[in-house]
Amino acid sequence: MTLQLGLERFLQDPALRAPLAGRRVALLAHPASVTRDLTHALDALAALPDVRLSAAFGPQHGLRGDKQDNMVESPDFTDPRLGIPVFSLYGQVRRPTDAMMDSFDVLLVDLQDLGCRIYTFITTLRYVLEAAARHGKAVWVLDRPNPAGRPVEGLTLRAGWESFVGAGPMPMRHGMTMGELGQWFIQHLGLSLEFRVITMAGWQPGIGPGFGWPAGERSWVNPSPNAASLSMARAYAGTVMLEGTTLSEGRGTTRPLELFGAPDIDTRRLLVDMHGLAPDWLRGCVLRECWFEPTFHKHAGQLCAGVQIHVEDPAHYDHEAFRPWRLQALAFKALRRQRPDYPLWRDFPYEYEHDRLAIDLINGGPALREWVDDPHSQAADLEAITRPDEAAWIESRRPFLLYGTAP
Repeated sequence: MTLQLGLERFLQDPALRAPLAGRRVALLAHPASVTRDLTHALDALAALPDVRLSAAFGPQHGLRGDKQDNMVESPDFTDPRLGIPVFSLYGQVRRPTDAMMDSFDVLLVDLQDLGCRIYTFITTLRYVLEAAARHGKAVWVLDRPNPAGRPVEGLTLRAGWESFVGAGPMPMRHGMTMGELGQWFIQHLGLSLEFRVITMAGWQPGIGPGFGWPAGERSWVNPSPNAASLSMARAYAGTVMLEGTTLSEGRGTTRPLELFGAPDIDTRRLLVDMHGLAPDWLRGCVLRECWFEPTFHKHAGQLCAGVQIHVEDPAHYDHEAFRPWRLQALAFKALRRQRPDYPLWRDFPYEYEHDRLAIDLINGGPALREWVDDPHSQAADLEAITRPDEAAWIESRRPFLLYGTAP
């Protein structure tokens, strides 16, 4: 069955739009908020005679997606063609202000997610749901695929570790769509508001070669500047942890968040030790030694010894076996075993948090870092605390799944 996005169903079916009659409509979107013919959602909605667009919102990296790095803010502006205000939810504020909420009656959310807890679009979804509940506004999600599919992986965020990169107690790889997450947030937070999901038709996350992404059917548009491919989306739940380390995650190269490295590591030995420590954690992909020189960001202008994670070849990629979070954790563990004093953890302000290490914010607690740093810990020790979290999430998310069955 051919995939039809929530946006496309909304555009094609006037009955879906009928409840908006007489109401002011705003759109929360980014560059990947496009139809199959690559028309942006803002332009497509503006062309509908029965939709009264009154405002637009942009998340991190902006409505236009022009901001390369994290913690680079986007300003508010007026759309030059439509004449409506475009409010930034990654500028002076992260949560919409009262004045922003006064600009609409119904907010349409059309954001392409990557299926990872740290990806801030889901935090922005939580914030607008909370604001809508307070202000008596409606939120409709125009649903899109989760390109990482249904698998679940990682530790659950612990209470007290919520942040802009930690929207709630879910594992790193949550396996849900934005519409499904919206339902989960409302139940988890005890919110009361008008909420609708304009579901997709034909989304089949268990089927290859895309396993969540409609490979061969759709163009990939970067939802954020460094989300450059389906390969990145698959690896991201692991490689995002590199942001909390001194290792390069490939920013400043053409394959960001698909590789990692530094000028002063022995990647051949690293791979050997990773295989020795936990070979099962390396299944489902191919790891290749490589060299790269970032043009900006960490180790800019320096030749780095690195490893690239290859997940695009159907002959080698196993969607169910691939575990990017464990793979990246294993790389940290192998490096720590080789060089106990290696300055691995990067201490810097991360997403406006100044008093907690970035690696702990990313993982929703210190357990992963403590496991890496403990010279006596084994792979089984991390499995012992991670598997119960994963099993619990699979059960707790089940009532909110909108598309077929999942484990």
